[in-house]
Amino acid sequence: MGWNRLAIGIPLLLLAVVALAVFAFDPLAKFGDGLPPEEALVVERVSAGAQGIVAQIRGDGRDPVQIAQVQVDGAYWAFQQSPAGPLHRLAAAQITVPYPWVAGEAHHMRFVTSTGATFEYTIDVARTSPPASPNTLFSLALLGLFVGVVPVALGMMTLPVLRRMGNEGIVFALALTIGLLAFLMVDTILEGLELAAEAASAFQGDVAVWMAAALTFLGLTAISRRSNLPAGGVALATWLALGIGFHNFGEGLSIGVALSFGNAALGSLLIVGFTVHNLTEGVAIVAPVSRRKVSMAMLAGWAALAGLPAVAGAWIGAFTFVPHWGAVFFGIAAGAILQVMVEVGRTIWSNRDTESVKTPAGTAFAGFGTGVLVMYATAFLIQV
Repeated sequence: MGWNRLAIGIPLLLLAVVALAVFAFDPLAKFGDGLPPEEALVVERVSAGAQGIVAQIRGDGRDPVQIAQVQVDGAYWAFQQSPAGPLHRLAAAQITVPYPWVAGEAHHMRFVTSTGATFEYTIDVARTSPPASPNTLFSLALLGLFVGVVPVALGMMTLPVLRRMGNEGIVFALALTIGLLAFLMVDTILEGLELAAEAASAFQGDVAVWMAAALTFLGLTAISRRSNLPAGGVALATWLALGIGFHNFGEGLSIGVALSFGNAALGSLLIVGFTVHNLTEGVAIVAPVSRRKVSMAMLAGWAALAGLPAVAGAWIGAFTFVPHWGAVFFGIAAGAILQVMVEVGRTIWSNRDTESVKTPAGTAFAGFGTGVLVMYATAFLIQV
């Protein structure tokens, strides 16, 4: 056993020595002599308030970036940088410009480095960002409850109807669940890739989305198989609530970010749209337990697991959101949703009617298609 550890340790030790030697001597340094510096800058977040315009920036190039000047609408303005100094790769800073911005108007910013390179950002519609006050947190929590917990709970009220369905009806409901989840998974992946494009390229956000999805799927699958969870029933309903909760956290992030940017479109119509769109999520959760007895505590727990993450997402999105972490989370959500789809598929397979295989197969296809179409149709109500 000792020799095996030594055999593993020696290559790792030598690898560390080689890496230190490369960093110490930098044999490729002379090949960069005479070349212009490789500067890159990403503007992750811009907000407007009493202080003026506040921008969160991050270095994204091989060489450090020193912000020398800041232009707003073609004029140079004094600014404060915290922390001060050059921005190394992936280092973040806050730039505050005491600019008298005008609500409802667009403002164009240009960051000028010490070498003369420029990086631009446009505020499409300037709005006051919500303060991190108890009233704001309460309002965001209330919004998260309306778009997360309420629609899920309303959808779960269809349980008595599901109990009256026969085998074919249950197959339809479970296949409908897979259709809903398929739409959510694609939507989640696209949201993650969109955020990855806004993040610093050094984070390799698009790769992070796919890797997070794959690792989450494999990890949850391993947990499911190791725990010997039966197909269907309470365990599947819990997995469904967990996967939907991941997605609703992402929806909360989107709402919080939109509000922090002053998007006034998030009004009563959008709340109704999210309610209708997420109503089917509650149906999906209770479909696996339509033939089992469940308590009110279980139903409340599933509603909280699936809906409350929207509240946390709204808080984080409004005040501390950054694109690369959002991209990673959307990848995790997609992997969790895919794993739940597999579990629901196992349930349909285990509950198939061996005496009439063709009928449940056609019913399953119809349920899947209906689920996708319902989610696609209701998605028109929540475009921000």
